[in-house]
Amino acid sequence: MGLEGVLLGMGNPLLDISAVVDEDFLKKFDIQLNNAILAEDKHKSMYDEMTAKYNVEYIAGGATQNSIRVAQWLLQVPGATSYIGCIGKDKYGEEMTKNSKQAGVNVHYYEDENTPTGTCAVCVVGGERSLIANLSAANCYKSEHLKKPENWALVEKAKYFYIAGFFLTVSPESIQLVAEHAAANNKVFMMNLSAPFICEFFKDPQEKALPYMDYVFGNETEARTFSKVHGWETDNVEEIAIKISQLPKASGTHKRITVITQGADPVCVAQDGKVTLYPVILLPKEKLVDTNGAGDAFVGGFLSQLVQEKPIEECVRAGCYAANVIIQRSGCTYPEKPDFQ
Repeated sequence: MGLEGVLLGMGNPLLDISAVVDEDFLKKFDIQLNNAILAEDKHKSMYDEMTAKYNVEYIAGGATQNSIRVAQWLLQVPGATSYIGCIGKDKYGEEMTKNSKQAGVNVHYYEDENTPTGTCAVCVVGGERSLIANLSAANCYKSEHLKKPENWALVEKAKYFYIAGFFLTVSPESIQLVAEHAAANNKVFMMNLSAPFICEFFKDPQEKALPYMDYVFGNETEARTFSKVHGWETDNVEEIAIKISQLPKASGTHKRITVITQGADPVCVAQDGKVTLYPVILLPKEKLVDTNGAGDAFVGGFLSQLVQEKPIEECVRAGCYAANVIIQRSGCTYPEKPDFQ
């Protein structure tokens, strides 16, 4: 089976500015660990302060882009994956393009002349991370770019689509175009809950995309927020996963499968009204570097097997493998070659 262009991701390409900080820094900028938010005015000076005060690393990031790169790494077939998003015409953007191409991803960035490439502060304390995204150019993506023949060709070619929920804040119109194409052509469309704030404040565009989702990914915190927002009055992740899988679907070709990660606790997969739990690979605390990109890596690993039509347990196993590799390194980075058997 030809894998070239089989998987297309669309999202917010961001450069991660990552540093191990301290509790005072978190307090000063009102940052909660294990959270992801959009930068507000109070965070404006934070990026410079991080760079001045701590040992900072710059790593190509953005949730969807991370997942696509990890899938590409595990597939080891150049150009098996493609990615669309908006960057600025600047050194960060150039760096990102170079990075992604080296990784084997076929990137079609929309370049915004007037806005800098988006960044994401990754604040790490005790191995746990918090993300504060300054979208900048990533926020400027337009569906006109997607409709251009050379970009829409990527949509036509792909059989699987993955978009993190974060893109709902940028271009719901682009998401609908891809979702409708997938439904009309019996392709597989997948999204991620991505963050509590998406479930809370972008409920409408999320609701509109939901019927098209064949797979819904998320973590336990996001699942519980989703439940609360929908008035389900349950905190039980297994129940929530089943309820999400049973929400109405636009097309009957594929049943919906919900995949919820729970940190060190088992991965919860819901389909056909029942849940299967898959244990993760446990890691001794002293080997944990940071959890930045762990969820994205899980999805990337999962997708690398899904596009090869492997069974769910293999998809989950690859997801757990990828997440385990990534949490032992800084940011969403990986060794040159995978050793996933």
